[in-house]
Amino acid sequence: MNIFDPNAPSEPLKALQSELEQLKGVLGPDVRFPPNCFLDMRGVFSSYESRSSLVVLFPVLRESLNPVGVMQGGYLCAAFDNAFGPLSYLAARHPCSTLDLHTQFIRAAQLDEILRVSARVVSRGLNTMLLAGEIESGRGKLIATASANVSVMRTARSDH
Repeated sequence: MNIFDPNAPSEPLKALQSELEQLKGVLGPDVRFPPNCFLDMRGVFSSYESRSSLVVLFPVLRESLNPVGVMQGGYLCAAFDNAFGPLSYLAARHPCSTLDLHTQFIRAAQLDEILRVSARVVSRGLNTMLLAGEIESGRGKLIATASANVSVMRTARSDH
């Protein structure tokens, strides 16, 4: 599976791919990237600005629908988490752990739509970062917004 959008400008994605490879060296051989949850949701990296923003595309899949036929809110939260996670690791150059994730649901996401998750670093400290993001439908309609605080985990293994 190709996790990079073939229609996106190639230079930002080349930078993303390079930084991800460097990060794998810091995290160690046992870290799986991208994680299965990203692959299960069929995420695709669309654009990247080094250490500050990331855009990921996710299709609304049948298995993510709630009983009334729209994407379950937990999957929208997972879409945010699948964008905030890689961005936080790339921005901090260390593993990170989500401290909280606040999501505001605006409208429903429909089956077969392609959701655009835009994530950005709002504030970066030595031990924590604040991230914010939006999910838009393929028609540019706002689906949800979110913010997350993450803790930067500075371990002996990742301090080089």
